[in-house]
Amino acid sequence: MNLVNYIKDSFEELRNKVSWIPWEEAQKSTVVVATFTVLFALAVFLVDKVFHAGLVEYFKLF
Repeated sequence: MNLVNYIKDSFEELRNKVSWIPWEEAQKSTVVVATFTVLFALAVFLVDKVFHAGLVEYFKLF
């Protein structure tokens, strides 16, 4: 019974005691996070390709 009470209390707290940001602000924040995630992934990809090309050329020397 203790777990059931915990779940009920959790939902009650989420419904009545948590202050949520407005929907428009949540959408804008999501777009900003998604954009920077894609840009960061592209930057990591490019750095990886540069290091890979450098290592391939380095090991061709031997």
